[in-house]
Amino acid sequence: MPDMNATVETLEIRVVPDPILKARAKPVGAADMERVRGLVSRMFATMYRAPGIGLAAPQVGVGLRFAIVDLMPDEKPAPIVLINPEVTARSEEQATREEGCLSLPGQYADVTRPAKVTVRYTDTEGARRQIEAEGLLAACVQHEIDHLDGVLFVDHLSALKRNMILRRLAKELRQKRAEAM
Repeated sequence: MPDMNATVETLEIRVVPDPILKARAKPVGAADMERVRGLVSRMFATMYRAPGIGLAAPQVGVGLRFAIVDLMPDEKPAPIVLINPEVTARSEEQATREEGCLSLPGQYADVTRPAKVTVRYTDTEGARRQIEAEGLLAACVQHEIDHLDGVLFVDHLSALKRNMILRRLAKELRQKRAEAM
């Protein structure tokens, strides 16, 4: 797990409209595990620096099915690495909460998702695990799994809301580039 005090090189977070964000990630195989383990601490460093609570491999330009999550309960690290995660159960009950995304910086919207999910995944040691998530953890895990399927939180919104957010983001990014020149 990440050492938050160590100086770890961070990664570049890809921003919409980078095509990797809309591509379905490939399952992590046994041959990929060493690469995944090598990326995990850099991904956590990148996520903590951003700051964020979740980051999927495609967001740092890696087309493999794994993501990291850390809600920092009680301001203490509680990192989770989800390799080849799959939702095995969803509650009928829905919950709506505001979501944002490191790949859509500064953009937020209310997203409705199942209130509780059960997720099966593999950890960095190759052990099969399962978590029952509700509240913020449920929303975060579903958001990151969506990334692995090429789905962004704005894809859960109406076309009108989605287009407004994407246009606003494009305008903000153009302004930043112009200011940097």
